[in-house]
Amino acid sequence: MNAWTPEHLAVDALWEAETTPILWVQGWGDWLAPPLGLVTELGSQTFVVLLLTLVFWCVNAGTGARLFVAVVASGAVNYLLKALVYGARPFWFSPQVTAHATESTFGIPSGHAQLSTVLWGYLGLRSGSRAWLGAAAALVALVCLSRVYLGVHFFSDVLAGLLVGVAVLWTVLRWEERVLRWWRGLSTAAWAGCAVAVSVLPCVAAAAWQGLVRADWSAPTEWMGAVPADPAGATLTGLSTVCGALLGGLVGFTLLHGRGWYSAEGTLTARAARFVLGISVVVLLQVADDLLLGGLTGWAEAAAAFVVYVLIALWASFGAPETFVRSGLARRPEPVGATGGGAAHP
Repeated sequence: MNAWTPEHLAVDALWEAETTPILWVQGWGDWLAPPLGLVTELGSQTFVVLLLTLVFWCVNAGTGARLFVAVVASGAVNYLLKALVYGARPFWFSPQVTAHATESTFGIPSGHAQLSTVLWGYLGLRSGSRAWLGAAAALVALVCLSRVYLGVHFFSDVLAGLLVGVAVLWTVLRWEERVLRWWRGLSTAAWAGCAVAVSVLPCVAAAAWQGLVRADWSAPTEWMGAVPADPAGATLTGLSTVCGALLGGLVGFTLLHGRGWYSAEGTLTARAARFVLGISVVVLLQVADDLLLGGLTGWAEAAAAFVVYVLIALWASFGAPETFVRSGLARRPEPVGATGGGAAHP
């Protein structure tokens, strides 16, 4: 973003105005950095991977699958907007802001605020409990506060993340049943083509925007803080990560449905064994990615991230459940109406 146009001057003025209240929040004391650093992890990629796999493998497969698609699709929307807007972060813009955490992707909209809204909002609303919904709202508020205090988001970033998150959550709750029925009626070629399209097109759009429209971008001189070397590349890699996970999940869940689905019911020991086995493979794939592809940069890194997360999500959504069933750690759900009920498909 270059600050010589009227629009960019207005944005710079907004960020300048927001810097003062951010400094006021940070003035509450450094003692808040550790607890708010933990709170912000409730919206982090690592925590979300652990939670989504836990719900899908060990709690309720239908809820887990729906939640996975909602959260990952929301992440794709978030990173695409970041890749188009090129917004600064407070500690990039002003050296007065303390970076209690560091981020290398563009700022607006806040991914933590948006993801938390979709994740905790979905669980809170689906619970049917006012207490759980209130707890979800409190968690979202704390995550938003943590992002401002840590110096990684402006108030406007957080507000934009909340608004986009609410829009995504409303869309999911309003349309998920209809879309699911439509998806199940597609031929193999049709659903595979749709899965590839919704996963690849955002990456293509972002890459075209960066390569054709913003190819000459450099951090404006008005950004006087610690700007990372390549925020555009980091943002494209983030987008490729979630889009790869979206493709792997859509393919895996659809294949699993065709095999008769999977039940997350079972003894506590079986559920714990599933989680340990399943997450161990996820960790191994991530370690292999770091060892084999850790030196890549730019579009090569983004392409590698896409492939790796297709594999991770495909394992989580299809490979792991099939392994659990074949090893006796889980079973197929009983047909609806059969004795004992059984777990419904998503």
